[in-house]
Amino acid sequence: SLIPLRTPLSLSTKTPLPSFSSPTLSKGFSTYGSLTTQQTRLFSTSKEEKPPTVVESILKHNKEFVERKDYTAYKVDRYPQKKVVVLTCMDTRLSELLPRAMDLKQGDAKILKTAGAVVNYEFGSIMRSIIVAVYNLQAEDIIVVGHEDCGMAHLNSEEVLEKAKKRGVRPETINILKNSGVNLDHWLHNFESVEEAVTSSVEKIKNHPLLPKDINVYGMVMCPVTGKLTPLV
Repeated sequence: SLIPLRTPLSLSTKTPLPSFSSPTLSKGFSTYGSLTTQQTRLFSTSKEEKPPTVVESILKHNKEFVERKDYTAYKVDRYPQKKVVVLTCMDTRLSELLPRAMDLKQGDAKILKTAGAVVNYEFGSIMRSIIVAVYNLQAEDIIVVGHEDCGMAHLNSEEVLEKAKKRGVRPETINILKNSGVNLDHWLHNFESVEEAVTSSVEKIKNHPLLPKDINVYGMVMCPVTGKLTPLV
């Protein structure tokens, strides 16, 4: 015999929808069939990612740079084509401005950077680099390029040391350095005139006992906005 079919449940039935008696389930649903914010986060496949750090971005770009073989456009040898060494400031305004303003392309010059374009010590790392460039890399001209509105003109040794303390350097460490004969005030000394600072660096380079007398040493000041050079020495 035939079994009678049951009448299908109408979507418009007034029968109330079942509720969840389980505390776990009832807590998980705000209304029947809708997920709470907590559950949405739980079941969501997308995760909030932190923005990459500067170093991570650099490494990512570098990987792509090498894979694309972009480096082929920059291949030169180790010797400066214009046989010149440029000592300048580490100011970010000069990073691209200075080479363009001086018509220096990839491989044309050895460019050394330090705060204020200052040679503090005759046997420091800057002077050593200059000596190496002259004897091992065939450099014949040396140009010291300072710039207007240099941060070294406003440097205050006490302010720098106070900032160091706030960043975790212990006062005892600073006292030990001072008592050991390290003149931190002189080491962090500013200059009042960029022209005088450039001239002083030129004289230290020119009169260095290991520098040959046939090397030309020049001093100039650059405008960090327009790139204009003003020769001094």
